[in-house]
Amino acid sequence: MTAHGDEMYALVERLYPLCRSITGDGVRATLDIVGEYIPLKVHEVPTGTQVLDWTVPKEWNIRDAYIADPAGNRVVDFRASSLHVLGYSVPVSATMPLAELRGHLHTLPDHPSWVPYRTSYYKPEWGFCLAQETLDALPDGEYEVCVDSTLADGHLTYAEHVVPGQVADEVIVSCHVCHPSLANDNLAGIAVATYLARALAERTPYYTYRFIFAPGTIGAITWLARNAERVNGVSPARAEPRAWGRVKHGLVLACAGDPGALTYKRSRRGDAEIDRVMRHVLTASERPHHVTEFTPYGYDERQYCSPGFDLGVGSLTRTPYAGYPEYHTSADNLDFVSPEAMADTLAVCREAFAVLDRNRQYVNLSPYGEPQLGRRGLYDALGGRSDTKQAQMAMLWVLNLSDGEHSLLDVAERSGLPFDTVADAAGALHGAGLIKA
Repeated sequence: MTAHGDEMYALVERLYPLCRSITGDGVRATLDIVGEYIPLKVHEVPTGTQVLDWTVPKEWNIRDAYIADPAGNRVVDFRASSLHVLGYSVPVSATMPLAELRGHLHTLPDHPSWVPYRTSYYKPEWGFCLAQETLDALPDGEYEVCVDSTLADGHLTYAEHVVPGQVADEVIVSCHVCHPSLANDNLAGIAVATYLARALAERTPYYTYRFIFAPGTIGAITWLARNAERVNGVSPARAEPRAWGRVKHGLVLACAGDPGALTYKRSRRGDAEIDRVMRHVLTASERPHHVTEFTPYGYDERQYCSPGFDLGVGSLTRTPYAGYPEYHTSADNLDFVSPEAMADTLAVCREAFAVLDRNRQYVNLSPYGEPQLGRRGLYDALGGRSDTKQAQMAMLWVLNLSDGEHSLLDVAERSGLPFDTVADAAGALHGAGLIKA
């Protein structure tokens, strides 16, 4: 098995039964489990808090929900699957005929055995989701309907994990924690983010890596509102757009475990360093992949890339948002994701951040003519390498393009040499005093 695939799958299995939403105890229970793998700082933001143009909503919690047929049998049961209740359903306890009940039922006629995932976060409503074949089998009669839920003042909950780096400049890695029993969207992303954090902590990375586990949309907006100075350098009320703060790069992780090819969606800028790094790593790996342009629709990259922030944040998925039939249905289950796919997503993230951490611009301290490498022992230092010729060429390329304007990634792309070979050459030249960062 590829590294950590089984462990990530086991984490998805643990999280799968929990009923998550944009607020509530399901989010807390999810973060409690993730907190067993990596230390988390959990934040609770009170209902009514103004966060940019939004307001933190009331907290939703649910204990039970069901529809009982005329014989008293539970034909739709929240205890069997958290998908069966419309997310954020207001409480209800009533008896009504099937004809009236139908107006509160959601199905997928094109996939009659699947249960859809539906929500009503900001409009008071109640409802149930069920398979079309279940609905078709219901007899006429009076049905008992119960949603035992509460909508009350409480908190929005999100968490952060920080891997300290050599510098304070940050890379953010964000995933959403608001969906109920959906294995690919969003649990696979949570699992990959968790194991990526553990992998980065095994060394001291150059950048500081901040992992954000937050409800979709409102959670990312809340984090941005509370971290505006980290992001922009000043608060939104005073900030000029693109005032650039501590956050230098970022990646949103979602849909990380399905069988599709990897897809990277560029940041709003389109040429941010993370965009170039991800394209390079995916191309160099020869994995099947897609690179797509930014659109203001999808996951929380659209919040981080909103024009006032305009962060260099892209999105990595396998099959993209809403791009597979199982998306937001009960078919996005434990059988739909695999340890191999999650391990592959994790491997790409590790490869990309290894490049990001080593990508620098240098200045040649001996720019007039080619410096003599032999007398500095640089050629001898390469002795025995299987790629000695490549390494020699990499030194020449680094020296030639170390003008303070080209990065090591520029060198790798222009020369066609592997990034690691270029970065190793730069390290040797720096150690010999021929270039400086």
